[in-house]
Amino acid sequence: MLAGANRITSGDDYKAVVRRGVRVVGPHLVTYLRRNPDGVPVRFGFIVAKNVGDAVRRNRVRRRLKAASFELLTAVRPGTDVVIRALPSATDAEWSTLRAELSEALEKYQRNNGSRVKPTSAIRESR
Repeated sequence: MLAGANRITSGDDYKAVVRRGVRVVGPHLVTYLRRNPDGVPVRFGFIVAKNVGDAVRRNRVRRRLKAASFELLTAVRPGTDVVIRALPSATDAEWSTLRAELSEALEKYQRNNGSRVKPTSAIRESR
């Protein structure tokens, strides 16, 4: 389980990451990443909309994403905010698939973060 310090809880923080962050698109997830100027620890936020399924399915997807995020917590630079939006296909995806997709998105961001990262819509992952 993610600690309170590792969760994005403010709506303004969600908006900032989604609007001004880098977007990495996969078959099951859209991952938004942004450096936090406040230098706080790594923080994760989750968006699982009703189009993913009923409440039971949405919560299952959210729990899987939280577990994957907890495992990858040490692989992300401190001061990074990550918002993960689940797509409807995430309902049928295995946990290992979601974890691998999230891991790949984080690696892609960190590879490109050494240089100037392109704005939100510039980075796309296609499969």
